[in-house]
Amino acid sequence: MNVMSLVHTDNDEFINSLTKLILENLGDENFGVKELAHISGMSPAGLNKRLRSINNKYVNQFIREIRLQKALQLLQNEAYTASEIAYKTGFSSPAYFNKCFHEFYGYPPGKAKGFNGYNQAQNIPVQDIIENNSVKSARKTSLSIIAGVSLLAILLGTVGIFIYNKINKSVRLENPVSSDERISLAIMPFYNMTNDVSWNIWQEGIQTCLITSLSNYEELKVRQIETVNRLLEGKGLSNYGSISPSVAGDISQKIDASVFIVGSINQAGRTIRVNAQIIKSNTEEAIKSFQIDGTSEEILHMIDSLSIMVKNSLIISELEKVGPPAIHERYLRTVKSPEAYRYFIQGQIAFYENDFPTAIDWFSQALEIDSTLLGAIVKISLSYYNDNNYEQGKEWCLRYFKYEDKLNILDKTWANFVFALYFQTPNERLKYIGRLEDIEDQNPLIYFNSGDAYLEIFQYDKAIIEFEKALALFHKWDIKPFWGAFYYELGQAYHKSGQYKKEKKLYRKAEHDFPDDPGLMDQQAYLALTLKDTAAANRYIEKWISIRKEQSWSDASIAGYLAYIYLMADDPDRAVEYFRQALSLEPESPDRMMYLAYVLIDKDRNINEGMELAEKVLKTDPGYFNGLFVKGVGLYKQGKFTEALELLQKSWDLRMQHSIYNHTAFLRLEEAKKAVASQI
Repeated sequence: MNVMSLVHTDNDEFINSLTKLILENLGDENFGVKELAHISGMSPAGLNKRLRSINNKYVNQFIREIRLQKALQLLQNEAYTASEIAYKTGFSSPAYFNKCFHEFYGYPPGKAKGFNGYNQAQNIPVQDIIENNSVKSARKTSLSIIAGVSLLAILLGTVGIFIYNKINKSVRLENPVSSDERISLAIMPFYNMTNDVSWNIWQEGIQTCLITSLSNYEELKVRQIETVNRLLEGKGLSNYGSISPSVAGDISQKIDASVFIVGSINQAGRTIRVNAQIIKSNTEEAIKSFQIDGTSEEILHMIDSLSIMVKNSLIISELEKVGPPAIHERYLRTVKSPEAYRYFIQGQIAFYENDFPTAIDWFSQALEIDSTLLGAIVKISLSYYNDNNYEQGKEWCLRYFKYEDKLNILDKTWANFVFALYFQTPNERLKYIGRLEDIEDQNPLIYFNSGDAYLEIFQYDKAIIEFEKALALFHKWDIKPFWGAFYYELGQAYHKSGQYKKEKKLYRKAEHDFPDDPGLMDQQAYLALTLKDTAAANRYIEKWISIRKEQSWSDASIAGYLAYIYLMADDPDRAVEYFRQALSLEPESPDRMMYLAYVLIDKDRNINEGMELAEKVLKTDPGYFNGLFVKGVGLYKQGKFTEALELLQKSWDLRMQHSIYNHTAFLRLEEAKKAVASQI
C-alpha cells in the first residue's frame, strides 16, 4: 500500500481521500484503523482525533459505514446474494454483516431492493454519501482535551493510573491460520471402554466423522484416516487402548501433524460419555480436554459438538501466539468463539495503543458474540477509565463484579483490584496487588501497577522498587518492556526523589526501546531544564510540540502541557506564563482557569488573582469540586483555616461521590483539619 500524507488537507478533501482509500481496500476484512492511518500518513490516534473533529465519528465507525453504504449499492444494483456482498465489502461473516446492516439502516439486507437507492435515515443518495460522506451535514467542533493524563490531576499531585496501556506500537495482528499456515492435525481412533463390543464400530466411526467435519475448515489441514490407521497397523496397534500419547505423537510427527487428538468412549447406565484431548505432537503437552455426555441415540450430535469445540480450541490456541503475552488475558480461559477472540485481540491492540474508543467498539463486538467473555467486560471498564469516562467505567466494573462467584482466586483478586481502582483508595489497591504478587511473582504488569499506586500517594522509594522489579523481568527475558510507561513512570519517581543521574541513564535506555515517544520527550525536557541544560531542553520541547501537533493536539492543550513541564522542572513562573497562554486560547474553560488559579495560589505567585478565578468558576458551577478545592487552598494560604476546612471537606465529599481519589486533595484536607484543631 502506498503511503500518502493527509495531515494538512482541508476537511472535504480529507474525508473524500479517506473514503477512496477504504473503497480501494473494501474486500480486505483486515483493513482497519491502523491500516487506514498508515496509508494516510497519520497515527491512529491522530486520525481518530481529526475525524472526530469533522463529523464526530470514530475511524472504525467511519470504515464500517462506508462498507455498509457500498453494500447497499451492491444489493440494489448487482445480482449478488447478501452473503457474497458481506465478504465483498470486508465483513468477517454474513451474520455480523446482517447485524450491522440492520442497525445502520433499520431493515435487513433482504429488503434493500425496495428502497430505491436511498439511505432512508438520512434521505441522501447512497452514491453521494460514498463520495462526500456527508461532510457538509456533519460539521461539529470537538472539545479540546489533553491527551494522556489529566493535567489538572497532575497539578493536584496525581500521576494518573494507566492500566496496561501505552504498549509498544509495533504490535500487529497477523492471521496465524492463513491458507499457507494451516494447523496440521492427526486424529487417532477412539478407544472403546464400555465393555460393549457393539461400540467398537464407533472407535473409527468418531475418528471418521471428526476428520470429515474438520476437513471443511480452511484453517485446518487434517490428515486422512487411511494415512493414520495404516501407520498404526504398521506398528501392530490393532488394540486402540494401547495408543499412548508417546505413540500417537511419534505417528503424528511422521506425517507432519503438529497436534493430534486421542479419545475414548465410556458408558454409565444409559449415559454415553465421549472424552477427547488435543495434544502437541512434539511435547505431548495437552492443549485442551473435552467431555460430552449423551445417549446412544445422540452420538452423531455429540460428535458434531465435539468437532466444533475442537475447531474453536485449535484456532484460539493459534491466535494466542499473536503479539506479546499481554495481548491475551487470564479472563479468556473459557472463551469458545474464535471470532469473539479475534475481536478481543483487535480490542487489545487498540487498547495498548491508547485508542480507547476503538478498543471499546472491538470489545463490544466480542461480547455480542460471547456475552460471558469476562476479559472483554473488564477491558471495556478499563478503557472507559483510561478515557476519563469514570461513570461508564464504573458501570462496566460492577457488571464484571457480578461474576465474582464464578472466578478462581487469581481472577477474583484481579476483580477486587479493578473494583478498588474505581471505588476505593490506592491503599486498597496495594492490598490486592500484594496478593497478586504472592500468586504471580513473574508478572511485570503487577509490579507496574504496584509502583503506579505508590507513585500516586507520593511514596517514591517504594514506587521505584516496584518499577525496577518490573524492568528486571524484561531484562531477564531479554525483551523490551510492553510499553514506554515502564520507563517514564519510573523516571517520574526518580525525578521526584532527586535521583537525576539514574533518571538520565534510564531515559537513554528508553530512547533505544521507544524512539520518538512523546511521553518520554516531555520528561527528558523537564530533566534537562532541572539540570540547567536549556539547549537540550529546547530540542526535546521542539520535537515534542511537532509530534503533538501531528497528533492534532490543540494549541491550548500544548500550552497547558508545557506549563506542566516547567512545573516539574520547578520553574513556576514559566508555568504561569504557559497557563495564561492556554487560558487566552480557551478563555471560557473552567479547567483552564483552575490550572492557572491553583499554581498562582499554591506557588504564592498571586493568591488574590487565583481566588478571583476560582470565584468566577464557582459562580457558574457552585458544585465544581476542583473549584471548591482551589478556593479552599487559597483560604488556607490566607490563614482562614475554618473556612478552608469547610470548602476542602465539601470538595472532598463531592469528589468521593464520583469515586475520584486524589492524594493531594487528601493531604490538603488533613492539613486543614490539623490547623483548625490547633486553634481550639
